[in-house]
Amino acid sequence: MTENDTATEPAPEGPTRAGFVALIGEPNAGKSTLLNRMVGAKVSIVTHKVQTTRARIRGIAMHGQSQIVFVDTPGIFRPRRRLDRSMVAAAWGGAADADIVVLLIEAHRGLTDGVQAIIESLSEKAGGHPVALAINKIDRVKAEELLALSQKMNEAFPFVRTFMISAERGHGTDDLLAWLAAEVPEGPWLYPEDQIADLPMRMIAAEITREKLTLRLHEEIPYQLTVETENWEERQDGSARIDQVVYVSRAGHKGIVLGKGGETIKAVSRAAREELIEFMGRPVHLFLRVALRENWLDEAERYTEMGLDFRDGN
Repeated sequence: MTENDTATEPAPEGPTRAGFVALIGEPNAGKSTLLNRMVGAKVSIVTHKVQTTRARIRGIAMHGQSQIVFVDTPGIFRPRRRLDRSMVAAAWGGAADADIVVLLIEAHRGLTDGVQAIIESLSEKAGGHPVALAINKIDRVKAEELLALSQKMNEAFPFVRTFMISAERGHGTDDLLAWLAAEVPEGPWLYPEDQIADLPMRMIAAEITREKLTLRLHEEIPYQLTVETENWEERQDGSARIDQVVYVSRAGHKGIVLGKGGETIKAVSRAAREELIEFMGRPVHLFLRVALRENWLDEAERYTEMGLDFRDGN
């Protein structure tokens, strides 16, 4: 290899930029899918079930000289429980703390009552920050319907820009990323260039396991459980041993999570371990146990583990 072979390309000219972009919307609008698309890696839970994102998940994307820190917030909905109230508070908190807010709506659902409620709170809760509209899942409706929806939405709120996207397929997401890169404030990068998330690996590992449980289980059970990483041991051979506990709030749920002969929890453990190995790029030994904790939804410590503020649920 010659000296020329090792020469690095000159850095792009121009000032560096960095800022926070909050993704808000109703549950299942596609915020987590968009976050993962923008970052280029899976950092947030994606399932067909609503309200699976609980904490504010930060994913970091680079575009030219700009570093964009995306905040995937829990879906905004009418809260019924303490956990619901904490999740909605986290979502609005993410919007208030951001430099730019992006409201995601589903093209085929349009201006729902839930979206209308979000719009009515935007002026107050977004703290005067610019708000862009991203109409997601555009492949589900015809072009003329999209144009009519865009007009209706912009009559309801003064969005600074409107984007037509498919977060799942990647349509229009490059345009959105480029616009955000140009709009975030000038300033030094907030994270190392190669970092893609600011969550501790213990929490990422717990979220990966919770996603696998959510995909395997049905009805209310996924909302009545939480996963915590109890122990993380770095081994001399470069592998990691991860011990996690799955807390359920009802005795009957424990057997369902375990499955006949432990079949369900074994399948979950296998799927979570495979994704952790891919994510971390090294061997992982994952051990799960299921424990009954009837009042975990009212324990401050559980909320801290999820990245939520227990007091927001009051």
